[in-house]
Amino acid sequence: MRFLGINAIFHDPAAALVADGRIVAAAEEERFSRRKHGKRPLAFSAWELPEQAAAWCLREAGLAPEDVDAVAYSYDPSLVVRRPEGDWEDLRTRYAVRAPLFLATALPGLDPAQVTYVPHHVAHAASAGLASPWRDCAVLVCDGRGENVSHLAGRYRDGELEVLAAQELPHSLGLMYEDVTEHLGFLRSSDEYKVMAMASYGRPRHLEALREVIRPTGDGGFRVEPVDWNVYAKALPKGAPWTSDHADLAASVQARLEEVLMELARWLHERTGERRLALAGGVALNCVANTRLLEETPFTEVWVQPAAGDSGTALGGALHLAQAYGEPATPMGTAALGRGFTDDELGAWLDVARVPYTRPADLAAEIAAELAANRIVAWFQGRSEYGPRALGHRSLLAHPGHAANTERLNDVKGREQFRPVAPMVLESRARDVFGRGPVPSPYMLFVHDVRPEWAARVPAVVHVDGTARVQTVSPDGEPLVARLLTEFERRTGLPVLVNTSLNTAGRPMVDDPRDALECFGSAPVEVLVLGPYVVRRREVFGS
Repeated sequence: MRFLGINAIFHDPAAALVADGRIVAAAEEERFSRRKHGKRPLAFSAWELPEQAAAWCLREAGLAPEDVDAVAYSYDPSLVVRRPEGDWEDLRTRYAVRAPLFLATALPGLDPAQVTYVPHHVAHAASAGLASPWRDCAVLVCDGRGENVSHLAGRYRDGELEVLAAQELPHSLGLMYEDVTEHLGFLRSSDEYKVMAMASYGRPRHLEALREVIRPTGDGGFRVEPVDWNVYAKALPKGAPWTSDHADLAASVQARLEEVLMELARWLHERTGERRLALAGGVALNCVANTRLLEETPFTEVWVQPAAGDSGTALGGALHLAQAYGEPATPMGTAALGRGFTDDELGAWLDVARVPYTRPADLAAEIAAELAANRIVAWFQGRSEYGPRALGHRSLLAHPGHAANTERLNDVKGREQFRPVAPMVLESRARDVFGRGPVPSPYMLFVHDVRPEWAARVPAVVHVDGTARVQTVSPDGEPLVARLLTEFERRTGLPVLVNTSLNTAGRPMVDDPRDALECFGSAPVEVLVLGPYVVRRREVFGS
């Protein structure tokens, strides 16, 4: 059977296709529309369907809309509780009620009666519990909001979800973090990771005060009281320089978030006795908190959905329906679920662009030499990643041994200089360089301590607090990237490369060859690798 999943209601519209228990395709609409997050993260922007992503998922599976057995829409308007006048609940609900008709218009041939509403947090839970390597596990979902709750705690037993707790709105850890994001001059429902980065520059000196207003309730839930953030630091206009007060506020909020999440996880462990925990929801993209959940709670294994934000509910909805129809899904073995291109297609794009290119006999060795010479490489390989992390398919790569490369890459991308870049490392070498944190860590969703003897050798990837957000690479899963790392170490003695997303500020990650060529033409990147082909800036532009 074939199940199409759709996320559209809040932000990050996306589509996913599960066929015969196998995850065939999943992609965010932003990769097609080239509009960051698919739409502006505004309360009233409920109408933008992932039309292009859904149509591509069907094509990738060789299906027409009428071939789909059921469609999962990851929001159930029947669960919404009307709020006071002045909010946007009514508009969202009206849109969701009519979503089957909108989908039938966007995908001619689709029967509106095939659309099934899957509660938002159930879809999140399924994206973690049913996509994880396990059939039995605890599951914790935490985000801004769904229909009427902001959190779900439960467990999967043989693929069936038992909900043990759910926190009703308006109490929300995710919305609290969004409020701080906006207060610090960033875009809410978009830039929360910047707050996490800023936190490492501050001291949590407001932690005691925040413990009074953000607190667990002991029954698997929590309370978040209204907070006047100006008491701790004045609101920052967008783009204004931040001070130590702002960093201290970020550090305090981050610390309290971690504490509450650990209390929720400990409660969940007591109720379930499970040793495995699956995480989803936008808060699960907080890699600092994820490491503490693994290291400081009774859970011995933690798996995080790579597309933990709302885009992941498209996949979760499809998996939930597959399970309900008696077709348990194969575990998610990779995040490379988006578009890919043949060598001939990539070569044709280069021919149309009329740029000189080569096809080296040993691509890994040639690019390792470029990286060893401290050149920045735009790396485009295979199918694009599902979720916000570049994992060696749509990446900017650089030498980690030069501290200036952090600033250099932030200049290339046009983003704030306090933003860190991440390392990729062979799984077999990870423990030599990095301490606390899980290995393997293929999706870059945890932080690891950098061993002191290595910190000075790979300074570009070391955060100000001595940690790094690591991606481990397995030769079985990523043979070309693994060979590149091996060749780079042979030349430099460093088993690590800098890996950050292939895009510039405010733009989605590069997805197709045109995007890659446009990014290469507009940013000071020395080398573009497009599949087996290599383009050098000096040969294109003469410098």
